[in-house]
Amino acid sequence: MANRSLRNQRLSALFLIGAAAALAVATTLPMPAQAQRLFDWFGGTPQRPSPDVRAPQADFSRAPAPARKPPDTPAPTSNVLVIGDSMADWLAYGLEEALAETPEFGVIRKHRTTSGLLRYDPRNETQDWAGVARELIATEKPNFIVMMLGLNDRQPIRERVAAPPPARGARPGAPAAAATPAPAPPESPAQQAARPGDPEADKPPEADNPDQPSIAAPEPAARPRVAGTHEFRSEKWTELYAKRIDDTIAVLKSRGVPVLWVGLPSIRGPRSTSDMVYLNELFRTRAEKAGIVFVDVWDGFVDEGGRFVLQGPDFDGQIRRLRSGDGVYFTKSGARKLAHYAEREIKRLASRGPVAVALPTSEPQPQSPAAKTGGPTARPLAGPVMPLTAAANAGEDGLLGGTNARPASDHVTVTRVLVNGEAVQSPAGRGDDFAWPRRGVAAFGTDPVVATTTLPLP
Repeated sequence: MANRSLRNQRLSALFLIGAAAALAVATTLPMPAQAQRLFDWFGGTPQRPSPDVRAPQADFSRAPAPARKPPDTPAPTSNVLVIGDSMADWLAYGLEEALAETPEFGVIRKHRTTSGLLRYDPRNETQDWAGVARELIATEKPNFIVMMLGLNDRQPIRERVAAPPPARGARPGAPAAAATPAPAPPESPAQQAARPGDPEADKPPEADNPDQPSIAAPEPAARPRVAGTHEFRSEKWTELYAKRIDDTIAVLKSRGVPVLWVGLPSIRGPRSTSDMVYLNELFRTRAEKAGIVFVDVWDGFVDEGGRFVLQGPDFDGQIRRLRSGDGVYFTKSGARKLAHYAEREIKRLASRGPVAVALPTSEPQPQSPAAKTGGPTARPLAGPVMPLTAAANAGEDGLLGGTNARPASDHVTVTRVLVNGEAVQSPAGRGDDFAWPRRGVAAFGTDPVVATTTLPLP
């Protein structure tokens, strides 16, 4: 009896151990939906496995679309054409916010997100920004042109050599020269029947059978050969890239309107920041040589040590988030601050220009009679327009073009100091009177320094 009781206790213990192990396995492995509901009904709380799927990262390379304007908004009188890559997209977005209160300015976005001076379209290597900009300028007719790009140009340059022109007299599509003459094809029955003197002999073989293809098919045009590949920031790379900048600037200046080249901001990472500094130096040098405006935005997005920062003072001076989470692009506040640099130059260039000057007339003046032959020359009704900033002492001689202008002042002290360069003696006792002993004070013995000195006095 005792043995049976001991055996039952052992079986009960084994059962409890097995149930505990099953429960542990059930809580760690995924369970079907029905089993989970049944397990929950008994009071269990199984742990569901956390998914190992990361949320997709947001794409910050595209700025928000332009806001819709009311239908009654007047058409702008000055259009600002913004072209470039994804940075230009954010710049145009910020300019739209900055120029919203000035309806006379309009912003036109014409960017390509993944483009650069090296490649405008990866699928079409012959297309470049110079050709695209020429078409955009002819179509949009802008009053200001703003360019910003270079983020995607940190890659090697493949230098290409154009194919040699075809030989003179060669047919289009035919090979320039053949190594060995090709053997003559066998004659057809129609060709054998045609002999010299027969008019059918001059007929080409395709005329007998139009469906028969030509024996020698034309070869496709030769593509440009690759002369070499030059790594980013190498000496040859810099030379070729500078030439592309010059070609693009020449196209932008062809319109005859102000051109602004906006530099790149710092981006996250020391190597990327160094690349931006290198490209900005190229842009600045070529822009200054071509006589266009280079807009430097670097200091607005770095700290005091020149390092990349995510947040900082915005356009209004408030500390806000300026850059996106990827460390490359901008937030709304950052885009507005970026556009501030270009907006300032645009308004400065818009306010500068020739101003028409009209002479006020109180009443209409009669026209002067025509001068008689051999008589004195008729005097004009109005004299030359003199600038308001002319010297006040010009006098009559100045208006008549004389050279005997009076001096600015006849005062003796002014002539001695400003003309002859003599020093003016300071009055006795004034703060700039450095004569020793002190004049006007030592004579009465009231100066304690002079009274107690042991130095010999003159």
